[in-house]
Amino acid sequence: MAKTKREMYETMLNIEAIANNAEVVDFIKHQIELLDNKKNAPKKPTEKQKENETFKVEILTYLAAIEAPVTIKDLQGGIEAFKDLSNQRITRLLIDLRNNGKVKRTYIKKVAYFELGNEHENVEVAEGEDAEA
Repeated sequence: MAKTKREMYETMLNIEAIANNAEVVDFIKHQIELLDNKKNAPKKPTEKQKENETFKVEILTYLAAIEAPVTIKDLQGGIEAFKDLSNQRITRLLIDLRNNGKVKRTYIKKVAYFELGNEHENVEVAEGEDAEA
């Protein structure tokens, strides 16, 4: 497995010939610091991520208006902006909404239907477990 830049710089610091050269040590420490700063820098959402957030709002609005379970094809036909989107992309949006507890999925005759709600809200406590725990 290839080493990261950070690991390579740390290995260089342990080499005795380099460790005795203050200028090289300062350079390596500065490079490690730059890598740490880059890693911790806040990341802005991409254009695609911003667009996906807009699509998620449209899905939630549509589901609230319909008040009935819908398939992905229903979403494609019911939301104008979704006509050109692939099933896979809409599925990914719905998975994100499911993970956030805003949409639940049910299967009827092997067809996935989506509606507002949290599919984990009615999880029953297993026998023998304390409900208050």
